[in-house]
Amino acid sequence: MQHTILLCGGSGQRLWPLSGEIRSKMFLNLLPAPDGGTESMLSRVCRQLTEAGLGESALFVTHKDQQALVRRYTGSTYPVIGEPYKRGTFTAAALGVLHLCSTGKAQPEDTICVAPADMFADDDFFQLFHRFAGVLTASGAELALLGTRPAYPSDQYGYIVPGIGGSTGCDPVLSFAEKPGSSRAEELIRKHALWNCGVFAFRVSFMLSQLAQMGLPVEYDAFASLYSGLPVRSFDKEIAERSSRAVVLRHEGEWSDLGSWAALTAELDRMVTGHGGIWGESQNTVIVNELDIPLYVIGVPGIIAAASPEGILIAGIHEANAIKTVLQEHSAAPRYGETGWGSYTVLDQASSGADRILTVKLCILPDHELTEAAGLHSGKHWRIVSGHGLLQQNGMLMAVTAGDLIAFGRDEQHGIRAAAAMEIIEIRTLGEADSGLIYTS
Repeated sequence: MQHTILLCGGSGQRLWPLSGEIRSKMFLNLLPAPDGGTESMLSRVCRQLTEAGLGESALFVTHKDQQALVRRYTGSTYPVIGEPYKRGTFTAAALGVLHLCSTGKAQPEDTICVAPADMFADDDFFQLFHRFAGVLTASGAELALLGTRPAYPSDQYGYIVPGIGGSTGCDPVLSFAEKPGSSRAEELIRKHALWNCGVFAFRVSFMLSQLAQMGLPVEYDAFASLYSGLPVRSFDKEIAERSSRAVVLRHEGEWSDLGSWAALTAELDRMVTGHGGIWGESQNTVIVNELDIPLYVIGVPGIIAAASPEGILIAGIHEANAIKTVLQEHSAAPRYGETGWGSYTVLDQASSGADRILTVKLCILPDHELTEAAGLHSGKHWRIVSGHGLLQQNGMLMAVTAGDLIAFGRDEQHGIRAAAAMEIIEIRTLGEADSGLIYTS
């Protein structure tokens, strides 16, 4: 039997201000969907897994803080487990394998396919997953990878240098190159190197033997209990680049990680998303605006104009990756976050003596619940702007609707369940010892 483990990691800044520490690119609801609407990278991958007949064996692994959010974007169709800490792709893959073993879903002879959840590929890409078990058997390899023909000499992807294949439908792996410079990338392409798609296949027994060699437990609970002390381990560095018996399958179609504004905007079916417009000589300019205020571009070609509660970016589409360096020098606290129950946006921050006053907009999805423990603030008020639901306060339940105002003291545990989509304005007073924005997922 074959199992597919999807790794939901990353907090990349190359698509700022839409992506960041709290909301990674796989949650951006921008890609054209078959029904004429839009979908996220994660929703697209889920749809393709199901269409390829891989859905029933899929397992998603993410950080525990995004576990509920991943469930939300996958429609609660697939099992999702949470890492207690971020410890790299190898450690996350190992946790997924041990979870499958502990639940009796996987046996030592089963095949595991590990893949990133934040990728953009054609449907044929996922059909190749079905070949992994046969390739491992026919080639005698301990590890099988998936590579795709480079569209250009990119310095943002890793490369796999293949040898000459035999009759098994795959090629032996000679070497790897991690994000080379442009000239080196051109040289690798002349050697018929492939982009490394970050997809790895192996037997369960192979992962168990690797863990044993590292002196790590092969029982799920024991492994999870060590998580806080484990080093960050990359599957590429820890396993793939050390393997002497690895093979690679070739994908000839479409694949990208959409890790830049240039790559993402090339897949959009509209030049303006959100409020705004483009006029004049503005060829190849794209607007993506999540704010309620309009954004206009007149007579400026080849730029990305992106806006969200986190900030505004105006950049040449092919130069926009430099924002990652800019943000490292000018970091700021996040102003927007998504959770399993909805989203929150920081509207204002002010000081009043020794206190901080935060004004936040909460958007709660229908039939979802927001809960918060006591003691995280000196005082708090909710004004229900729209929708209705059921409020829990000090063990009491009461119906609330648009226009209601509710006050909470420091020691009051409270929560609300939305019967219909709700919007709430929250004014939170924080003393010196109080926590900031903490919402359960």
